Amino acid sequence: MSFCDRKLMKVLLLGGSLAFVAAGPTAAFDIKSGVTKESGPFDLFKFGFKAYKNGQKEEAVEAYRYAAEKGHTGSRWALANMYAYGDGVAKDDFEAFKIYNEIAAAGVEPGSEDTGFFINALMSLAGYYRDGIPGTPVKRDLSQARQLYFQAASAFGVPEAQFELARMILAGEGGSANIHQAKKWLNQARKNGHPGAMAVFGDVIFQEGQTVRGLAFLTAALDRCSPTECGWMQQLQEQAFSVANEEDRRVAVVLSQEMVSGVE
Repeated sequence: MSFCDRKLMKVLLLGGSLAFVAAGPTAAFDIKSGVTKESGPFDLFKFGFKAYKNGQKEEAVEAYRYAAEKGHTGSRWALANMYAYGDGVAKDDFEAFKIYNEIAAAGVEPGSEDTGFFINALMSLAGYYRDGIPGTPVKRDLSQARQLYFQAASAFGVPEAQFELARMILAGEGGSANIHQAKKWLNQARKNGHPGAMAVFGDVIFQEGQTVRGLAFLTAALDRCSPTECGWMQQLQEQAFSVANEEDRRVAVVLSQEMVSGVE
């Protein structure tokens, strides 16, 4: 199963963890390290992260499990990701789902350092509900996926959630279609720097008759997209350019350069 930007969020959150784990122990998970299963959850988490970075993934899993049992959210999240990606353990989406669900069910206090883990859990659950997990009790539930994206989009302003929510609203997935609401979320996500939202927003307004602005957004998105995402955006842009007249194309290219420079 795949869903947009989850890998990126994993990298960003791991990167953000470096500041408070840099001083962690370097030895294997044994008595010499000074960390045992009776250690506090944060010490276990620090050890698990350091072990993971050193390629000692079995030790990392063990430490994360002990810390997770003691209620440490970051360890739960790390363990869920390892199951989701088959990283150091056998890939098990249902096991990952259960752990993400525990994180989401626990909630998060405003301003908590666990907010990033909570948001990632919401996004991961939304992806699982959007696709379902074959052979498990987790069936495809578009309504639940849409609700989770809405929570992340509205309460936390996550651009990827805003984008995915807009796509579901456009397609009428998990609820009624509403182009006005979809445009609202696409516009918000593109203002927050989401290239895909910029491209889809441009395509929508192009189809509505805003030819120049639509072409401009479609073109500007290509200057910001990642290599793995540029293909489908380029297809949208080329389709729109193929039916536009030369003057509209010329003006749109100039406007797109202004957008990329931050003028709009």
